[in-house]
Amino acid sequence: MEAALQLRLLVEKEERISEAEIDRMLADSLLVSKLTQEYEPKYLFNIFKLVALSEIPFIERLPYTQKVIQFINKNCATEAGFSYTGKIADIVPCYNAMLLEAYVRLGMAETKEAQAALNWIKNYQLFARNLKTSWTEKGICKHGGCLNKTPCYIGIGKTVRALITYGEYTNHSDPEVENFIEKGLGYMLEHQMFLRLSEETPISKYITDNAFPQSYALTATDLVYIVGKGKKTTNNQVEKLMTLINKKQIAENQWKIEYIYKYKGYLSFENRRGKSEWLSHLYPIWLKK
Repeated sequence: MEAALQLRLLVEKEERISEAEIDRMLADSLLVSKLTQEYEPKYLFNIFKLVALSEIPFIERLPYTQKVIQFINKNCATEAGFSYTGKIADIVPCYNAMLLEAYVRLGMAETKEAQAALNWIKNYQLFARNLKTSWTEKGICKHGGCLNKTPCYIGIGKTVRALITYGEYTNHSDPEVENFIEKGLGYMLEHQMFLRLSEETPISKYITDNAFPQSYALTATDLVYIVGKGKKTTNNQVEKLMTLINKKQIAENQWKIEYIYKYKGYLSFENRRGKSEWLSHLYPIWLKK
């Protein structure tokens, strides 16, 4: 088994790991080696790189990870939240949420950068239709409109995912976060997690595809994480999603990667050929009732 996956599974199962074991697994991982080979001082390169790195526990120990964090802190973190251009005007829900989740996974939930991103969500993110945000910057008007009367579903999904991770890593210590999780989950459950209200077709491209790690797209893997970690696997409104996930098995408890995002800095942990070790081990853990 890939050493990085072995490390992730030990953490998911809340097993004890010695410092020596952590260092050995990080050093032995071919995936870690691939992720840390190249570097470019560009915004999206560093965003996608940090999101991927954060899926591997304890990787913040590596100098490469610290270099990426320093870039994000200097160039993407603003006093109001994370911006994919570094400009406050360009804060949008999806990138703000993905970076918040990455910081939480890297042990930086309480940093001023992560707290600014969290406060942006608390103050401005919408989890229902026909509401108006008090955020006045223009970035949310691009990309089809992040916070229109019908808020962007990708932004809601990424935000709910980030808040679930924040809650898990902070022992559910923030009641406001837990409340927003339930609001967001409620909205997503109305859509049976992936279907339009007007007609039962997928809300967005790739939302029914397996992918790992996460990217700008909202995927079936994000939804599995959300319903599993959000403890909604037995809710009747996720029945169609669970049917879809079960049909995607290539053998019992085995899934494959179906979608690979294309952008510099993003690296899929596996290819599309055959069984995905990451998904086949993580899905059953996440979906455990």
